[in-house]
Amino acid sequence: MTRTAEQMKGRAGRLARLMPSGPNTAARTPFVLLVVLLLAGGLISLLLLNSALNEGSFRLSKLKRDTTELTDEQQALQRDVDSYSEPDALERRARELGMVPGGSPAFLDPDGTVRGMPERATAQPSPVTSPEPEKSAAVPTGPASPSGSGPTSPSASPATASTTPPTTSPPTSSGR
Repeated sequence: MTRTAEQMKGRAGRLARLMPSGPNTAARTPFVLLVVLLLAGGLISLLLLNSALNEGSFRLSKLKRDTTELTDEQQALQRDVDSYSEPDALERRARELGMVPGGSPAFLDPDGTVRGMPERATAQPSPVTSPEPEKSAAVPTGPASPSGSGPTSPSASPATASTTPPTTSPPTSSGR
């Protein structure tokens, strides 16, 4: 064992001669500073990238929330438009404006001849409060009439079908 210790001293001595200590340690300082600066720069850029991603995530969640609110508002507005476009609502508003249902239509052929006999629309006395009872009376007959009705005009509402004389329905269906 003494021989191996002597060999170690000899090897350590040779290694010590190959790597001298002292003034050469100052040459490592710039390299160590460069590595530390690169690591610090990498950490700072990672921090900036992470904060930019978080900002984008917050902005995305705000935009999604705004989109949801605007979609809800659009659906509410579409329901309002649909309620104003229903045949009963259109008829009620037309009567409030003083409009009356038209008579039998007349059609023009491409050669200029008139087909059918046009009739003048006559104003029927309609009380202002009558559309509401007709609307409530039309609710029970509304679901029953589509299932049991055959040749009915698709534009005629249940309320107009009950108040319109049966003589005006055949010309509109035969004219189409």
